[in-house]
Amino acid sequence: MESSPKSELKPLDQEAHPKGDTKRGGWITLPFIAGSMLAMGLAINGTTTNLQIYLIKEYNMESIDATQIAYIVRGSLYLVPLAGAILSDSYFGCFPVILAGAATSVLSFVLFTLSAALPSLRPPHCPKASAACQKGTPGQLAVLYGAMFLLAIGTGGTRFNMATLGADQFSSSRDQDTFFIWYFVFLYASFMLGDTAIVYLQDGVSWALGFGVCLAAMAFSLLMLLMGARFYRSPAPKGSPYSELTRVVVAALRKGRVDVGARYYVGNDAAAVDSASVGAPSKTLRFLNRAAMITASDNFLETSGAGHGTSDSQQLCTVQQVEDLKSLLAVFPLWSSGIMLSVSIGVMIGMIILQALTMDRSIGHRFKIPAGSMGVCSVAAFIAVTPVLDRVAFPLWRRITGVPPSALQRVGLGHVVNIAGMVVAALVERRRSSIVRLLHGAAAADEAASGGVTPMSVFWLVFPIAIVGIGEALYFPGTMAFYYLEFPKTLRSLATAMAPLLVAMGFYLSTVFVDVVRRVTAWLLGNINQGRLDNVYWTLAVAVTINFGYFLLCATRYKYQNQSTTMADC
Repeated sequence: MESSPKSELKPLDQEAHPKGDTKRGGWITLPFIAGSMLAMGLAINGTTTNLQIYLIKEYNMESIDATQIAYIVRGSLYLVPLAGAILSDSYFGCFPVILAGAATSVLSFVLFTLSAALPSLRPPHCPKASAACQKGTPGQLAVLYGAMFLLAIGTGGTRFNMATLGADQFSSSRDQDTFFIWYFVFLYASFMLGDTAIVYLQDGVSWALGFGVCLAAMAFSLLMLLMGARFYRSPAPKGSPYSELTRVVVAALRKGRVDVGARYYVGNDAAAVDSASVGAPSKTLRFLNRAAMITASDNFLETSGAGHGTSDSQQLCTVQQVEDLKSLLAVFPLWSSGIMLSVSIGVMIGMIILQALTMDRSIGHRFKIPAGSMGVCSVAAFIAVTPVLDRVAFPLWRRITGVPPSALQRVGLGHVVNIAGMVVAALVERRRSSIVRLLHGAAAADEAASGGVTPMSVFWLVFPIAIVGIGEALYFPGTMAFYYLEFPKTLRSLATAMAPLLVAMGFYLSTVFVDVVRRVTAWLLGNINQGRLDNVYWTLAVAVTINFGYFLLCATRYKYQNQSTTMADC
């Protein structure tokens, strides 16, 4: 993987911060950001993890339908942050958008709490799932979906703008890379608390109490943000960079028939350079270079007699604007290689819960593990392995090879571990379904449909979930650091939203994947004991293996836009 000729443009460590911010930022901000993240993640993840169970038990929804709704909600929680990133980059900055998002999330949990506390907002309880169970009325579903909608909007302003807010507190790429690693540790720690404490309160004690605790946690998160406000370094937004990127495309198209010139526009009060000079556009995607090419119609005014000048033409863009667009387009193939990986994780998250509902979840005679808490194994694996990678594995890699693993190498290892997780998931499900068929035959499936239990411990599911969690510990911090360092500095919030955008695509396409499987095969039925879920996992294993080949092709052809990306771990 080579470095682009444009890698000399503004190394990250040399970026200046506004003079008024010199006494702000740094590690003093971490307690406030981490405390807010923990409370926020506990509330949001505890609710979304158990949403599937809430829909099945309290709204009498069919299991696969509830799973697909949960996929859509989870996908929205990762897609809407893209809009939040655009608002932050273009108009308001991170902190105001985060505050607005946190306040909206508080309103969401007010509705969730009311839906659980007031019987009139839910259909009558149905002891055994069947077609005869009364479904939610339009009014009841309106309150439920309203809470989901507000949660998606609130999360769009908070979850991943927090990453940008935290990274903005540091000037060096090493500190920023370290922050991203620990950002994910705090994020996943909050997920683990949500997957255990909140899920247990909701499913084992009271849904109203569980949502009430989420409401209190979200209010605490908002308070922590406000308490740390005086310490934050908040770079001012410089207008919409997206309109400038659009202008590059328009200008290049309008000049499509103009002969390629020898001079390119650098910017006001700066020199116009020729194609052989330092500061000229790179040779990749050369068609876009026309946007910065000076033509007779661009009203370029020479000043000082040294090639310096200005222009009032809307069809003339600067070289930097052209390179910013190129950097986005160059990253896109690598970004797309993560979609299939996210789909596999999304499908597993939903199916693991359905598997757990049919397995022995008892610990002793009194305690039963909530099915929604099984995802905590992935979170725990992520948290446990991250310090090992950061303090042991990566330094050992550097000692052996002489250089630390790059962001893309970590991403590639994440792909490999994910493949292993899908294979193990298929093997575990084959064992579970074999026990059902061999020990009980068709009667076991009928019993499971009535709430029976397969004589197999739910702890078998720990193996595939934990392996996937280890893969996430390699993949997601690597991708977020890579995007943050490679994107133009005016698009930093968008950079930190690229990883969650992958997750969103994964959950949305998980819904499509499940729907296609249901239509084309008999692998996914309302009662999974009567289907072939193991074949679903085998299909995913093959798909992510092919996708890994695509990732390798993209990674080997990629040219770094920023030299500091390759040295971020040094």
